[in-house]
Amino acid sequence: MDESEVLTGLGAAEARQSVMKKLPEVTLAFWIMKIAATTLGETAGDLFAQTLRLGYFLTTIALFLIFVVTLVVQLRSSRYNPFFYWTVILSTSMAGTTMSDFMNRDAGAEYLAKGTTSLGWGPQGLGLGYPVGAAILVSILLVVFGVWKWTGMTFQIRDIVSLRGEALFWSAILVSNTLGTSLGDFLSDSSGLGYAGSALLVSGVLLALLALMPVPAVPNVLLFWIAFVLTRPLGATAGDFLTKPAAKGGLDLGTAGSSAVLLVVLLGLMAYCHVRERGRAVVLLPVADDREPVTRRAG
Repeated sequence: MDESEVLTGLGAAEARQSVMKKLPEVTLAFWIMKIAATTLGETAGDLFAQTLRLGYFLTTIALFLIFVVTLVVQLRSSRYNPFFYWTVILSTSMAGTTMSDFMNRDAGAEYLAKGTTSLGWGPQGLGLGYPVGAAILVSILLVVFGVWKWTGMTFQIRDIVSLRGEALFWSAILVSNTLGTSLGDFLSDSSGLGYAGSALLVSGVLLALLALMPVPAVPNVLLFWIAFVLTRPLGATAGDFLTKPAAKGGLDLGTAGSSAVLLVVLLGLMAYCHVRERGRAVVLLPVADDREPVTRRAG
């Protein structure tokens, strides 16, 4: 199962470029790590902004700077490195959490961590609300995809090998993770479904997307990006379920403890993918005719 590609359309032509790829294959392990990273992004973002009382404003600035640093490391890398890639995903999830909170919330008591009565310096929320915030983020994401399509570059992530393609990819990732946070918080806080109900709803939609994969009329690339956005609210609701007080329907494990456990899990998955990637490294050998190139596994 881990060898099969999930929610993306890739073929032999793309596989021949795997030696120069800087983005991962979309497998079951990819989605497990995506959910783990986005759940950690939710708990870590709340840890800095609420538990440590830095506030949404300062935390958003700090986490966005961390995102820029991790992105530069990823862009300067010559090939796919699981630690670099998933660190950027994590930083977009953390920054997306506080960016969404800053846009949508007003630092009212209902949004604060248990025992917190005030947050840090600076404006603590624009108070736009989830519908307006989501509409703004959807518009920005559509603009990013519009520019991406205008450039004529592929949306299939294993085919993205240029700096411009990576820049567009990571722009879409940052906006989609922020949008996913808004959707997850809306489902958890305002829809009446609660944390468990919201997680079940998003999981059901993701299973429906999986069922659409064999349908020729539905592009797999479109399914991938919808799933990518929706795994963020799944992580957001899971993170809230772990950290929020029991009175709000959570397990009250706290942001610090939950973040520590999730970080250990994510680091373990990164290490596994790093070892697996090294073992699957290939060397493409030229051939004298038009047949497929010969591949040799690195030993």
